[in-house]
Amino acid sequence: MTTLRRCLAVGLLLLAALHAPRASAQSVPAGDPLRPGDIVRLRIWREPDLSGDFPVDEQGVVVFPKIGPMTVVGQAPADLRRRLVTAYSEFLQQTSIDVTLLRRVQVLGAVRNPGLYPVDPTMTVSDALALAGGTTSDGDVRKIRLIRGGKRMDVKLTSDMRIASSPIRSGDQIFVGERSLVSRNPGVAVAALTSGLSLLLALLR
Repeated sequence: MTTLRRCLAVGLLLLAALHAPRASAQSVPAGDPLRPGDIVRLRIWREPDLSGDFPVDEQGVVVFPKIGPMTVVGQAPADLRRRLVTAYSEFLQQTSIDVTLLRRVQVLGAVRNPGLYPVDPTMTVSDALALAGGTTSDGDVRKIRLIRGGKRMDVKLTSDMRIASSPIRSGDQIFVGERSLVSRNPGVAVAALTSGLSLLLALLR
């Protein structure tokens, strides 16, 4: 039964992710600017020591290997790439540089693999939950709490599709609550009700 519930929960998350409206070019433009909390994924061909994932700090600064600190907040990834090509040309010759923007999201609560995840900007709340392995057998997709910019939103994945399909923002925290004891163990509720009725009938005799 536990395995069946787990499969159903994961299946519901995957269906929500598949059928939710995808983030369009208008909602997450190609020139989406970098913000504090984002991650810059830098890939330099044949230079593994210079490649990696580098966080944007609260001041909007990234520290890159050999270059040092660079203010990137408000810049599009394409513009940052051009700056990096120029900066690294002092050390490297005819190299290929790729820059990718990632958001950081924290997924906690009743999920199989809680933690902090770097995600593509087009990924949604539903996608982030699926990335964390989906809910556990005790998780409730109707009890999802999204904390964004200091504001708390309670999300029911089965009905609040507008929020569930909205693009992730850096710093988002997603918390999945647990199902109630009664919903997890319906037999307990039946036993309690039966016991209560038996006691009531005994008192009425």
